Amino acid sequence: MKYALLATIFVPLLGAFLLPLAGFLSARLRNLLSLALVLCAFVCSCLLIPSALSGTTVTISHAFGLGLNLSFAADGLAVFMAAVSSFLSAIIVFYSLGYISHYKNQSEYYFMVVLFLGAMMGLVFSRNLILLYLFWEITAITSWRLIGFFREKDYLARADKAFMVTVFGSLLMLIGFISIYQQTGTFELTPGTALPNVAVLLILCGIFSKSATLPFHTWLPDAGVAPSPVTALLHAAILVKIGLYVYARLFVATYLINPDWHVIVPVVAAVSSLVSAGAALIETDLKRIIAYSTVSQIGFIFFGLSIGNEVGVTGGLLFILMHGISKAGLFLCAGIIEQKTHVRDITKLGGLIKAMPVTAVSFLFCAASVMGIPPFGGFFSKYLVFAGGIASGQLWITVTFLVGAFLTLAYLLRVFIIVFLGDECACAKKEGDAGMVFSVGLLAALSLVSGLAVNFLYNFAHSATAQMMASIK
Repeated sequence: MKYALLATIFVPLLGAFLLPLAGFLSARLRNLLSLALVLCAFVCSCLLIPSALSGTTVTISHAFGLGLNLSFAADGLAVFMAAVSSFLSAIIVFYSLGYISHYKNQSEYYFMVVLFLGAMMGLVFSRNLILLYLFWEITAITSWRLIGFFREKDYLARADKAFMVTVFGSLLMLIGFISIYQQTGTFELTPGTALPNVAVLLILCGIFSKSATLPFHTWLPDAGVAPSPVTALLHAAILVKIGLYVYARLFVATYLINPDWHVIVPVVAAVSSLVSAGAALIETDLKRIIAYSTVSQIGFIFFGLSIGNEVGVTGGLLFILMHGISKAGLFLCAGIIEQKTHVRDITKLGGLIKAMPVTAVSFLFCAASVMGIPPFGGFFSKYLVFAGGIASGQLWITVTFLVGAFLTLAYLLRVFIIVFLGDECACAKKEGDAGMVFSVGLLAALSLVSGLAVNFLYNFAHSATAQMMASIK
């Protein structure tokens, strides 16, 4: 199990550096190697699932001094996040084989994508705050390069904005980590330690900036200038989930915080969710609508994780999985539409269900999951979050999120009706490449299957939650 843990982290993290060399030899070799590295991370993370479900934590530790220890641990939460992230990454890299083949700088693209995944794996298994911070910053650098992939002046400015917002937040978070060190004398995660409010606030600034939560949310819609698989990977499936993971790791599984934060965080999440849902209702750019939707749904996850009971936390973790599957599908569908029509303004699209029937059905299935329509997977995660909110006594905030759920229904139905069922536009052509269409079809099917097979996924998420709750007592 220790070898599986090391392989999950270091195969993509170190293997990424082989990709530029492979690109010199053969583009096909580079592409296949990229997919193999990501699949290896997924398979190795799956090997850790039985031990995670049994409540066993696989640990590796080596001291370097000065507070920096190479400390990794695979518990239920870490394995859950690693399996979800690597699985979605594999689908997105497979989709990229067709999508990115028309553009320059492909070797850099695959290098950054695989390196990002390696950093994500290192982050979720880290048990040292400085190590976690280093991996956090690697994700910032890789996402910065990927957002500005097309190298146009406006695109680079938006990539710089994303980088500056997230790095500013991470520096505040680092100050919070240093304050923890001053209090405890160690950067190792120490369960049961009570944190002062100042440290919590500083760390939350870093978490909210990475997870695009109000008031740090504006960089995410602007990042839609990136290639669609990048927006799916970084801004729907994985990058914005890093902050959610760190919140769960620090404030649910490790440190004790003032009970007032269990009210403050849900209120911030509710405001962020409603504001971004309102923006999605009036936006006309397809990818910006989906990006605002991501900001809105992140609020639901923060609500589940922050209310402090097992039902809500389990719902929050399950939401991470369900939302990652369906929202990645929506972004990849948007990529097919954009690449085949060269249009992102939904008011200039219409009737695409005739030209792109598989993409249309896939979009509908993924949207149904995001909207929380049974029996799609998103229904069960939203139900658990709402149930946790009611059980915690936060009725009015739960009602606020219920309003947000209705807004989700409104803006996603608006997109589907205009883009796929409206009057046929002159730009309508044909389906995307076979690999791209297969990817969105697979994610659409998983949006449904995840609901039909929710018992296993619920047990996995609940096992991780139970471990977290037990570790902090």
